[in-house]
Amino acid sequence: MAPSVYDVITARIIEKLEAGCVPWRKPWNAETGAPRNIRGTFYRGVNVFLLGCQSYSDPRWLTFNQARALGGSVRKGERATPVVFWKWLDVMDPGTKGTERVPMLRYYSVFNVEQTDGLNLPTLEKPAREHQPIEACERIAKGYTGGPSLIQGGGVACYSPSSDIVRMPQPESFTDPESYYSVLYHELAHSTGHRSRLARDGVVNPVRFASHDYSREELVAEMCAAFLAGTAGIEPKTLDNSASYIASWLRVLRKDNRAVVIAAGQAQRAADWILGMRRTEEHEAPLLNAA
Repeated sequence: MAPSVYDVITARIIEKLEAGCVPWRKPWNAETGAPRNIRGTFYRGVNVFLLGCQSYSDPRWLTFNQARALGGSVRKGERATPVVFWKWLDVMDPGTKGTERVPMLRYYSVFNVEQTDGLNLPTLEKPAREHQPIEACERIAKGYTGGPSLIQGGGVACYSPSSDIVRMPQPESFTDPESYYSVLYHELAHSTGHRSRLARDGVVNPVRFASHDYSREELVAEMCAAFLAGTAGIEPKTLDNSASYIASWLRVLRKDNRAVVIAAGQAQRAADWILGMRRTEEHEAPLLNAA
């Protein structure tokens, strides 16, 4: 049996989560706006997540045939992204012998314009806001000795353990500098779990979204980001957002009364690693190594 539309979309969301991207947490705008089709119509609903959590700086999407109609082509080997829409069908009611309109979920495949060649499209304006670096925050990020590579650009923030790369949108696309550093610290926190560093199970052995270990890793990353923000002196601006985000993962971990304590200990060790403090307090060790 062919997968349903719900199966297809759920699989893509899970794929993004497993890759370290949480699609609905985005305190930034796409570099040139929200996802839209080639005619300029903005996408809605789950399509915003499916298209927004991609490493493209251009928000415009089109089908294979639309690319050809515009005199261009999709590059060989490029992977399409599904988008969904509701189609209304006229279905006969066996009881009344009349017809009624029934919504049916469908999907089709689109490509980002950066996956194409030969398109003659107007250049979109870049964000007007200029990023104002915060010296204390920059010092922490740049002081992370032996850390992952950082690539800026596109509409996604995530950490890839396989390539040891942190991807971030351009700083100018965030609502304010504090939000940029908060997200950067979150992704850098994930990178401390790499096999060559602290080898946390949630990073070394990634598991599916909503599982206990994945949820703990998200807690560790956000708590670590909060610790680093506090060190840099920007915690009042970021703490509320962090708290609401952590709360969503706490719901998954309610059955384990040790989860928050263990996660906090691992987060402190991650923050110490980024700050160059390789030794942790002896009384934390049992919690850090607990299952």
